[in-house]
Amino acid sequence: MKVKIAKSWENILHPEFEKPYFKELTKFVREEYATNTCYPKGNQIFEAFNLCDFNNLKVVIIGQDPYHGVGQAHGLCFSVNEGITHPPSLINIFKEITTDLGIEYPKSGNLERWAKQGVLLLNATLTVRAHNAGSHQKKGWEQFTDAVISKISEEKENVVFLLWGGFAKKKGLKINIDKHCVLTSGHPSPLSANRGYWFKNKHFSKTNNYLKSKGLNKINW
Repeated sequence: MKVKIAKSWENILHPEFEKPYFKELTKFVREEYATNTCYPKGNQIFEAFNLCDFNNLKVVIIGQDPYHGVGQAHGLCFSVNEGITHPPSLINIFKEITTDLGIEYPKSGNLERWAKQGVLLLNATLTVRAHNAGSHQKKGWEQFTDAVISKISEEKENVVFLLWGGFAKKKGLKINIDKHCVLTSGHPSPLSANRGYWFKNKHFSKTNNYLKSKGLNKINW
């Protein structure tokens, strides 16, 4: 696994790539991709970073691991490739956006349009074996993405962190809440959403209101 990551991120994260755990992680990922079908494609593992420049970063959304079905994952959490049926969590995200902001339900589940506006769509684990959810967890990715979150917290200010569900909330424990805006709610998965822990959280309007209050451009959700 050769790390191909945007220059703005490489300057921040280079020390992580040199650490023993990351070298072990690299070895594991190479072996997995050589012997199994894994997602996303190798050149899209760091797509979240390549589409969202560190200097333009405004919002961080934290997912767990990539979708493991054929053609779904392309390196951005909750996002799917063009033409792919929207997964249940993404459907609930879009439903909340339509009620929160009064905009039409999007046809495309590809969230590159968010990333290019400064939304880092970060999975805690960046790779997965096909049809085997969580198969690449506890191999080093979580340590890497914890470091990413810490670096953002340290180096930036006025970033909105959207932490959906218990897993994301734990990932966000090191965020400096004096410098950043942290919004939490239940996960958009049907299990959580149908129990009343997701809908009406108004995270999308709250995000834009915060960005506006800091003199930053709003996100076109």
